[in-house]
Amino acid sequence: MLTPPVLTNMSTLLISDLHLSPERPAVTQAFLDFLKNQAAEADALYILGDLFEVWVGDDDPAPLSQEVIAALKALTYSGTALYVMQGNRDFMIGKRFARETGCTLLPDHYVAQLEGHKVLLLHGDTLCIDDEQYQRFRRKTRRPFFLWCLKRLPLSTRQKIADNGRAKSRAVNANKSENIMDVTPSEVEQLMEQYQINTMIHGHTHRPNRHQHKNGERLVLGDWHQNGWYIRVTEKAEPELISFPISD
Repeated sequence: MLTPPVLTNMSTLLISDLHLSPERPAVTQAFLDFLKNQAAEADALYILGDLFEVWVGDDDPAPLSQEVIAALKALTYSGTALYVMQGNRDFMIGKRFARETGCTLLPDHYVAQLEGHKVLLLHGDTLCIDDEQYQRFRRKTRRPFFLWCLKRLPLSTRQKIADNGRAKSRAVNANKSENIMDVTPSEVEQLMEQYQINTMIHGHTHRPNRHQHKNGERLVLGDWHQNGWYIRVTEKAEPELISFPISD
């Protein structure tokens, strides 16, 4: 397993879109190594959504879920602060997960002070407003009453709903244009103005890059597949977008 060098200066790290699942053990191992090395040397780690490919509830006893919870607990116990944002795949992460890992759950839009930098953090799906079909689905699934009902279904039923939802999502997205599934620039600029920031960091689109807008810079995290991606923020330098290979 090739990993980036261990950090020597205190910093804040941000990751997103790992989509951990039993079908991709190499990504899981890369993440566990990342926690033991890079994250353990940092002041804080922010996970900006879609840590898991699917999360059907904090009561899921699946081996992968328990392994990740234990690894995150070890990280916070060692002194690294952990902040987790829900994504479109794992929006059912809740208070029990936070309690068992020692993390702090963040709202959909969060302004953070990262090593002296004021940054707006979000998963990124709220920026894709041209995808009206997805935005309708998002509004429905985030309603408190919907979540209350969903969490009270048997675990096996929730798993079937998640499997069906993933299959439907793949079919629908296959027929959508690339532009629809990317962010809407006007929404980016509106949020930058609303929150009075000039740096935004998000994931979701799986298109790692740095973009310049009239109000500042937008950094996009990549998904973990053939490469792992993270952003490193230090007091003395601009945020860095870093990738490293993931070996099978």
